[in-house]
Amino acid sequence: MTPDVFADIMDRAYIQMRPWSAATIAETISNAHTVFLTHPQGGLIAHIVADECEVLAIAADPDHQRQGIASQLLEGLIATASQRDVTHIFLEVAAQNTAARAFYKAKGFAPVGLSKAYYTLRDGSKDDAVLLSRSVP
Repeated sequence: MTPDVFADIMDRAYIQMRPWSAATIAETISNAHTVFLTHPQGGLIAHIVADECEVLAIAADPDHQRQGIASQLLEGLIATASQRDVTHIFLEVAAQNTAARAFYKAKGFAPVGLSKAYYTLRDGSKDDAVLLSRSVP
C-alpha cells in the first residue's frame, strides 16, 4: 500500500479527525523504528523502540469496516511486537470515539492516562486523548 492510498483511506475513515497527508505517512514509514502493516482495505503505523510500541495510526476503509480488518492489523502488530521483545503497546484514542474505545477494550487495552484537548477535529474544536496500554504476551 502506498502512502497516497493509505492517506485516502484515513481521510474517509477519520470523519471527525484531521487525517494524515501522504507526505507525513511517507516520512513516518521511512523511519527505521516504524512498522507499517497493510491490508488491501486498511493499514496500521506503529513505532517500536526498545521494549515499547506505540500505535500511531490505524484505519480501515469505511466501506469495509466491521469485517475484521483492524483486528487483523492489530493482531499482526501484537505478533511483531512479541517477536521483538516488546512488553507494552500504547496508543491514544479520541475520548469521543466510543466505537474505537470499545474495540480497544475488547483487545485488552486499558486506560492509563488522559491528554486534555490533544486532538484538533476537522471543525477546529478539540477532543481529549485517552492513553491506552496493554501488555504483550
